[in-house]
Amino acid sequence: MVSILTYQPHHQAIFKKINLEWLDRYKLTESHDLMVLNDPQATIIDRGGHLWLAESDGEIVGSAALMKEHDGVYELAKMCVTESFRGKGVATLLINQCIQKAKELQAKKLLLFSNHQLVAALKLYEKHGFRNVVVENSPFATADVKMELILT
Repeated sequence: MVSILTYQPHHQAIFKKINLEWLDRYKLTESHDLMVLNDPQATIIDRGGHLWLAESDGEIVGSAALMKEHDGVYELAKMCVTESFRGKGVATLLINQCIQKAKELQAKKLLLFSNHQLVAALKLYEKHGFRNVVVENSPFATADVKMELILT
């Protein structure tokens, strides 16, 4: 069974490890990623965001974050599931956690940046109502996809 946990500072190393696994595999790791992965407390939580981890039998198998952009707008970020747990509904649990929290926060919109190589992730986002928009204001050089979910 998979549980969703709220990030705690002692999770930083595993949060970084599981995210770098997929970022490095697709050659997408950038300085902005490293800034967030090295200090999620300062870059996500202290700025009004939220971060969750998926756990199965004591093992962290996924993550997802809401990064506050400005009032009413959050970025879905650092969403990942370890390879051995893909296809088991973990990503759906994480994305549902993020959408539910965004609604609780009365967010008007969720946005995300991605890359065309991440086909399964893009399909997941579409399934949850995200739609493609013009890529602009991206903190990532490799982001060639931007999607939004209007919540209001």
